[in-house]
Amino acid sequence: MRRIIINEHLSLDGVIQGPGGPEEDTTGGFELGGWSPEYADEITGQSIMETIHEPYDLLLGRFTYKIWDEYWPFQTGSVAEKFNNITKYVATKTLQETSWENTVLLNGDVIEQVKALKASDGMDLHLWGSGNFVQALLQNGLIDRMNIWLYPVILGKGKRLFLDGAVPGSFRVTRHAVTPTGVAILSYEADGNIKIGQASA
Repeated sequence: MRRIIINEHLSLDGVIQGPGGPEEDTTGGFELGGWSPEYADEITGQSIMETIHEPYDLLLGRFTYKIWDEYWPFQTGSVAEKFNNITKYVATKTLQETSWENTVLLNGDVIEQVKALKASDGMDLHLWGSGNFVQALLQNGLIDRMNIWLYPVILGKGKRLFLDGAVPGSFRVTRHAVTPTGVAILSYEADGNIKIGQASA
């Protein structure tokens, strides 16, 4: 069985929209894109690169896939080589074909297809960004691990990682660090049901 692992750049108020640049995702009139680069440092960069170079296939929502499809096939270097060569599964209701090599389009009942992928033999499935797709995975309890880069900014608006409807569950911290620029690097593994207790007075 494969694990589904999400990788997200996150503001303190839970926004994941447009961390990389002003034009990355302006959906809904979002004009605060590019809120993460000013906090870049060696520790953050190393943790991201280590995550990128783990063995996995990709899961992507259509919007994030479109951004990547317009960028990575025309780049060089180890990251471009990684993303161009691995299998990319794309959740979409509109795409019918694509020219980016090693892409598999998931049409129809995407969640059932993801469940089948998860139950199959193979490498873990990593997902970056893809806010709407992440919501669907959370609502179906399909996420096994969350890698979070938490930035010391409040954006006040934008696409958020957590909305109502996620399946309740516990997670345990398996990695944690804070960089000199204030980025908290966190990994959480799924850890069963919510553990209910009573706070003492």
